[in-house]
Amino acid sequence: MDNLKQNIVTNIAQELDSGFDCYYNFKTNEIVTIPSLSHIIDEDDFREAFRTNLEKVEKHKANFIKIEVLQSFESFKLMERFVEQLPDEGFKSELENALANKKPFQNFNHFIDKSDFRQAWFDFKQKEIEKRVENELERRKPTHNRVGGSAYN
Repeated sequence: MDNLKQNIVTNIAQELDSGFDCYYNFKTNEIVTIPSLSHIIDEDDFREAFRTNLEKVEKHKANFIKIEVLQSFESFKLMERFVEQLPDEGFKSELENALANKKPFQNFNHFIDKSDFRQAWFDFKQKEIEKRVENELERRKPTHNRVGGSAYN
């Protein structure tokens, strides 16, 4: 993957992990981020705060590919896959128990944050989200000919 594509994928993955839906303009390579509506309490305040980005996406809707924040079940699957590949059987067992009980996200993060595997988790999660972003962009890229410098031509 060339540097431009990698930067786009990395940036989108980081924004998704921060709770932002991303809109990738395949004609300009612009990324517009807007908080996921699932995190919004006051829709009027939200629309006012993000009016510029909302208008930009709406005005050029045909040029954007929307990539949404991972749903809870997708995040849970990421945690399960991370646990499966851990070499430390004792810690692996602790995390499996954390995921099997109430408040799995909170418990998983509690164990990870105090462990030697904290950075490994962040790296794993980033890599997995990047794969998802790359697949989405490849799957949804426009197939018609157009002028422009899109990284996903």
